[in-house]
Amino acid sequence: MSNFAYTAVNTHGERTSGTIVAASRTAAMDQLATRNLTPVSLQEQGIAKTRKADSADESGQRVPQTYVEAFTRDLANLLSAGIPLSKALNILAREVRHPGARAQWSAIHDDVVGGESLADAMSKWRRSFSPVHVAMVRAGETGGFLETVLAQITEFREKERDLKSRALGAIAYPAVLAVISTGVLIFLMTYFIPRFSNIFDSFGPALPKLTLAVIAVSNIMSTYWPVILLVLVVMILLARRALNTDNGRLMFEAALLKSPGVGTVISRFALVRFCRMLGTLLEAGVPLVASLKVAREAIGNQILCDTVKKAIEQVQRGSPLAKSLMSAGGALFPPSATEMISVAEESGRLDKELTRLANSYQADLDRRLRILVTLAEPVLLFIMAGVVGTVVIGMMLPIFTLQDYIQ
Repeated sequence: MSNFAYTAVNTHGERTSGTIVAASRTAAMDQLATRNLTPVSLQEQGIAKTRKADSADESGQRVPQTYVEAFTRDLANLLSAGIPLSKALNILAREVRHPGARAQWSAIHDDVVGGESLADAMSKWRRSFSPVHVAMVRAGETGGFLETVLAQITEFREKERDLKSRALGAIAYPAVLAVISTGVLIFLMTYFIPRFSNIFDSFGPALPKLTLAVIAVSNIMSTYWPVILLVLVVMILLARRALNTDNGRLMFEAALLKSPGVGTVISRFALVRFCRMLGTLLEAGVPLVASLKVAREAIGNQILCDTVKKAIEQVQRGSPLAKSLMSAGGALFPPSATEMISVAEESGRLDKELTRLANSYQADLDRRLRILVTLAEPVLLFIMAGVVGTVVIGMMLPIFTLQDYIQ
């Protein structure tokens, strides 16, 4: 049992303070509720000084996204039913089964009871609540429509998960094929060829040049594989380090956007996320400029984000959204999209049109992914067959001309 110091408000609006003994913070909240007291602050005695130090470790914990989505959806439902925020958070913290989720929901509840906003409380758990999630909650709290924004977040995350699963499903087979091809090649060069090449040792330099080249590469891989592995690891680490820098990330993103096929898929993916997020926020009643700033964070590509940043600056100066997106340039918004956005602005249906555009371009993205995968499969098969075939032919050539070597 622990002692909890509390400050609460009774049914007459009067503040009262005191201490209660309870097994947990949730139990203490229940005791206050039975006394018809609404807590303003509740602190376990003896840990107040360590609370701030412990908060440094909060961002390192992660709760599965299914629990985060359930938390957001259930919180929206409870608020829509008229339940106060602190009580709704207490209910969710009490009912969740995942230990990590229970700890986070309880901490968020305590912070909200202590006077912090829900967005500030969520922002301490960066691995569970993304910056976009927190920004949407903050916009909902500021505008007074938190339950609406929470419901919109749930819908957005469900569609976002569906979009990502489609993309991952499309590239799964080519990725598996590439891994198998690499594994077969490594097996041939390090295990099969060294044993097979012993047959031709007596032939020496009289072997075909292709056979000599295959045997030489096999000997290098078999003898110096630790060095090769070390070089690959160093290259991967250097690449990751470069991608963690602004210039390196921008160069990589620019190369992807310029690559045929892949660049269009990436820009369409970003466009779908941006339009759906912007339409969701506008439908919830968030102002246009604030919605644009939040939707910009959902793009996921810095080059395309810079395009939207220029458009936001023009909108803040009074320019229409469609004109700002068109003049900002970049690969994110095709002319047809900006034309439809312009018509929607004039008719006052911008939120509906952005949602419709997101659905339309998602269908286009699915089609492009299918085409890209359809083209990638034969290309990978051709490369795999070419490499493996070259190795096999190189080792079979001496057998076809064995009579010449014997003579």
